[in-house]
Amino acid sequence: MSVSPTMSHQLPLDGMNMYAVPSPGIPGCPPGLEYLTQVDQLLIKQKVELIEALIGFESNNKYEVRNVMGQNVFYAVEENDCLSRQCCGPLRSFTIHILDNFGQEIITVTRPLKCMSCFFPCCLQELEVQAPPGNTVGYVIQQWHPFSPKFIVANEHNEPVLKIHGPFCGWSCLPDVDFEILTIDEVSKIGKISKQWTGLLREAFTDSDNFGIQFPMDLDVKIKAVMIGACFLIDFMFFESTN
Repeated sequence: MSVSPTMSHQLPLDGMNMYAVPSPGIPGCPPGLEYLTQVDQLLIKQKVELIEALIGFESNNKYEVRNVMGQNVFYAVEENDCLSRQCCGPLRSFTIHILDNFGQEIITVTRPLKCMSCFFPCCLQELEVQAPPGNTVGYVIQQWHPFSPKFIVANEHNEPVLKIHGPFCGWSCLPDVDFEILTIDEVSKIGKISKQWTGLLREAFTDSDNFGIQFPMDLDVKIKAVMIGACFLIDFMFFESTN
């Protein structure tokens, strides 16, 4: 899917705090994901929307993806309509376009509209990650459990490769909430997705969240992209408060 010009010039292209993506051409790496081969941590920072803070009007989410030095490496924009945002809230379907610092869309994350319930296994969430757009690289699929969030991370063939386990009911009142990334046999923890405290005042007036992702440096770059998608799904399911 192409990105509209409106999205492109919303990018923070001021050159002050960005990282120039390495030249493409790494074998087995989808175009645009070359930088992910060099990192084992990312910070995903939701941008605060003033109108949402003041009057509770739900707006499209926007995120900055940063490295450990605080440099912007990607920028993510939710594509949605006003009716879905206001009527469905965090249950809404979405498409999130992830762009590099030159405004090129490199990852597309798509979540279909589904009901959400801890008690009914027919109401399970999922999303698809494409990189570049049109080329599926993996899926995140919720597993049913009455109390704890559990997800399967699958490759482009829908074959499970990793699991994500969260705390009791994804409890969101703790200062930091960790979702552990596990091997498929659940023997080893290889990373985590962490919701990080942004301060009481901001938490009280917006649903703006910060997340950290940690994964092995040598993890398949396509699965790293799927982990970014998993972070967005976790945000919407457990931390995107209804106003």
